[in-house]
Amino acid sequence: MSSQEPVEAASPAPHARRPLRRRLRTLLLRAFALVTLVVGSCAMINPPTTWTIMTEGSAGRHWTPLRAIAPVMARSVVAAEDANFCRHWGFDMSEIRRVIASGSNRGASTISQQVTKNVFLWQGRSWPRKAMEAGLTPLVEALWSKRRILEVYLNVAEFGPGIFGIAQAAERHFATTPDKLTSAQAARLAAILPAPKERDPTGPAVARRAAAIIDGAATIQRDGRAACFQDPVPAAAGG
Repeated sequence: MSSQEPVEAASPAPHARRPLRRRLRTLLLRAFALVTLVVGSCAMINPPTTWTIMTEGSAGRHWTPLRAIAPVMARSVVAAEDANFCRHWGFDMSEIRRVIASGSNRGASTISQQVTKNVFLWQGRSWPRKAMEAGLTPLVEALWSKRRILEVYLNVAEFGPGIFGIAQAAERHFATTPDKLTSAQAARLAAILPAPKERDPTGPAVARRAAAIIDGAATIQRDGRAACFQDPVPAAAGG
């Protein structure tokens, strides 16, 4: 009686694996194209809401273009949150290195990162969210102007419990409009941004921080770090 030799299972032919790789590549390319389309559209179309605004509510919020916001407000926010805003491509590597070296728990998120998180993602410190933020931030920087990034930031940032956007913040805290904000008021609003639910811009606790922001806003105007979002000052007439 002759013994039969075991039959080896045939391995998938190389050409059989190609369609799977091709479909996967096509799926990834389509996903990237969709994300790019969504991010790119927000360079021209104002985001109607964000996940945080929907979950916390914000009645009466309306959009304010950057040209209708006091320039000192824009400078104050940049001075407080991201002084090198005009000099980076989404991540402030020098600030990241400084935070790592100091062992501090405070974040080093730029305004670009915060806009990405606020508009397209959700709050929290989960690694999936941080990974998506790291991938989307360069796309925001590539497709939006610096002025647009700052405009969106000022319109979706939280300035107190249930207070979103600079229009609501100016009205609720100082009974004024964004274009009428003074340097002191702008600095106080910027001072609460890291913890808007815990800080009161009209209270004495933010006075020292606000004073530093006033100085910082003047500094970035003087040294050119506000040039990417600020309208140029007309040259004085004369010979």
